[in-house]
Amino acid sequence: MKKKLLLMLYYCFVRHLPATYFPMGMFFNSLRIRVLRGLMKIGDHTKVQPGFKFGQRDIIEIGHHCQVNEDVYIQSAIIGNYVLIAQNVAILAVTHNFDTIDVPIIQQGSTGVRPVVIKDDVWIGRNVVIMPGINIEKGAIVGAGAVVTKDVPAYAIVGGVPAKIIRYRV
Repeated sequence: MKKKLLLMLYYCFVRHLPATYFPMGMFFNSLRIRVLRGLMKIGDHTKVQPGFKFGQRDIIEIGHHCQVNEDVYIQSAIIGNYVLIAQNVAILAVTHNFDTIDVPIIQQGSTGVRPVVIKDDVWIGRNVVIMPGINIEKGAIVGAGAVVTKDVPAYAIVGGVPAKIIRYRV
């Protein structure tokens, strides 16, 4: 019952509060974090901006010193510390089955939940889509607009559709 009340409070009111860069923004962020901590695990000194939406909330963990910007959607993920997630990012954990061609896709059901894992010190650019079960290793950067369909190695910079390694940070 408590989680249902917190969900209603969050989606009807708290997720629409002003961002941290507005006057009193840090107060609104602390209120947003307080409500979200009743629904998922969130570390200290993390900022979550307005419009954040989530799915399989029992499998969402966000580490310490993270920034989740406006209109981010996380279906299911384990996110490390010092992670930056830009606006309009979609982190997916479930997709549709489509193997049988004589049955409409909508009737084939969904895959199981495969949470995304994002390690420490990662930067996810604006409008990125991360597919289910992907691992993004420490220090990686995912360029704006990328669609991540394969694991990203440590300190790699990836971009494009589908995302490919551009270079390494070291």
